[in-house]
Amino acid sequence: MSASDILQRILATKRTEIAAGQRERPLAQVEREAREAPPTRGFEQAIRRDAALGAAVIAEIKRASPSAGTIRADLDVAAVAASYERNGATCLSVLTDREYFGGSPADLRAARDACRLPVLRKDFVVDPWQVYESRAMGADCILLIVGAAPAHTLLELEHLAKSLGMDVLVESHDGAELEVALQLQTALVGINNRDLRTFTTRLETTVELLPAIPTGRIVVTESGIGTPDQVLGLKAQGVSAYLVGSAFMSAPDPGAELSKLFSGVRKG
Repeated sequence: MSASDILQRILATKRTEIAAGQRERPLAQVEREAREAPPTRGFEQAIRRDAALGAAVIAEIKRASPSAGTIRADLDVAAVAASYERNGATCLSVLTDREYFGGSPADLRAARDACRLPVLRKDFVVDPWQVYESRAMGADCILLIVGAAPAHTLLELEHLAKSLGMDVLVESHDGAELEVALQLQTALVGINNRDLRTFTTRLETTVELLPAIPTGRIVVTESGIGTPDQVLGLKAQGVSAYLVGSAFMSAPDPGAELSKLFSGVRKG
């Protein structure tokens, strides 16, 4: 099955999940829960702060992925979140997709309760119901993936997220998708280095797209970062925000791996 087929399969599953969720918790209910949730923690603000200090690190919590299979079956979400915080993570990214990544909203709540860091809900958000659901579960930021929904839908979802106090990380994989991503207002522009057609990972993807990204946006490089030399190479090209998951989650101590990976590019 090709990667584009996998994406379409994920989105079909997601639409089924959304319909089931709406039957269980109607839009009015989940909207009320969202508006009653504790205040957001300032995801973008934290990224800006640590990027200025050398490197903003979004440390990811996940059990599995379609490309890697099971990464960490014995996951203690709260313990990993606390370890990330102790070792200098800027923010967390928590997978909440059940079917393909083994996550859940409970993982996001557990991670947020275990630390003071802002948390990104990492999922395939394509519907307003999910935006309200994200805030209700405690998310401080949502991921919007170019290719998962039309540009006009992404803009509507961004507007709704901002109205609820959340930040947005918009993700693209190539130049054409980046043009769409830059239609959004968010400063957080993610570049996923994994090719959706072949699943190969090239850090050069981020470097090649950097010239097309306007000043004032914050580039978040995603996927394929696993060695201090790779971090130093990206830093030399002007990258100062990184989302890292598998390299941390496959290590015996995810927090210690974070500290080791980024010790060469952080001040203080």
